[in-house]
Amino acid sequence: MPPVPIVRESRRMSLQAYQLTCIRGDLQLFDDVSFELQPGDTMRVAGTNGSGKTSLLRMLAGLSAPAHGEVRWNGRDICKLREEFCSNLIYLGHANGVKDDLLAWENLVIASALSGKALQRDDALDALEQLGLGRAAELPTRALSQGQRKRVALARLSFGNAMPLWILDEPFTALDVSAMEALRGTLNAHLEGGGMVIYTTHQEIALSARRTLTLDMNQGGAC
Repeated sequence: MPPVPIVRESRRMSLQAYQLTCIRGDLQLFDDVSFELQPGDTMRVAGTNGSGKTSLLRMLAGLSAPAHGEVRWNGRDICKLREEFCSNLIYLGHANGVKDDLLAWENLVIASALSGKALQRDDALDALEQLGLGRAAELPTRALSQGQRKRVALARLSFGNAMPLWILDEPFTALDVSAMEALRGTLNAHLEGGGMVIYTTHQEIALSARRTLTLDMNQGGAC
């Protein structure tokens, strides 16, 4: 079952991108990207391979710096409030951030503990089952395929509603129909509770957001 939505404080959280420019070597991937996300909003980042989708997500997560412009959390540059910003963020990129030496369910328990929330083994097993990893839950993560490792990382979202901002790079890749529906339910519950979701995908996924934006990296604008 999707998590129960968390009703957030009345304080208005927001993420702003202000005139972001990304340059890699002699190549400018994108320029003058600006938008604002507020509670309940979602934004899909679209574009062809090489258009800068992953580079933008890493920039929004504070993992790389823009050549020009700023990423702002509640109106302040995220470079000036690293700890506060990171405590409000879940970022799942191409590197899944799972530990090879741990069992699949142990990864969820440890990740939850690091975020300050105790998680029981049975709850971790249930989250993995929803994403089609019931049989793999007791295996060392090193024994899993790349697709299965990604599902272990995605299962963290079932317990991540305390972090309002989720930035997800291709979260629906390599999921079967039932796992996609389980993930969609988790994202919808997060949005209903006032969370924000930024994601990339090559698939048509309908989410129940207060406001839905699409940022086309081939055209450089949000709509």
